[in-house]
Formats: sequence, C-alpha cells, structure tokens
Amino acid sequence: MLEINKSYVLDKDQKPIAVQIPIAEFEKIEEILEDYGLVKLIEEVENDQILDQEKDWQYCPHIL
Repeated sequence: MLEINKSYVLDKDQKPIAVQIPIAEFEKIEEILEDYGLVKLIEEVENDQILDQEKDWQYCPHIL
C-alpha cells in the first residue's frame, strides 16, 4: 500500500478544506491511476473483433 504523507489545510474555523501531499507522491498516484485505466481499457477491448487491412481502410478514408 502506498503511504501518503498529507497535510491538511484548514479554514479560519479550523475545518479541513484541502490536503497537501508531496509532488513525488502525487506523481505516483497519477501513475497508478493511469496504469489502472490502461488495464481497464485493455480488458474492455480484448474481445473486440480484429479487422483485416481492407476493412481497416474503410474506417479511415481520410488517410488515403
């Protein structure tokens, strides 16, 4: 589990309104989320039908 060193930002009434974390930890969280999203995308398309080259060009006529 990723340990997150956080500092709370309080308003004038001492109620928490935000959290600060070190940039390195933020970047690690971003990387984890991107990897998770990529895995989900791969799972989503892994059973999709693969088109042959001729059919592929039908979907990209602007390239020809």
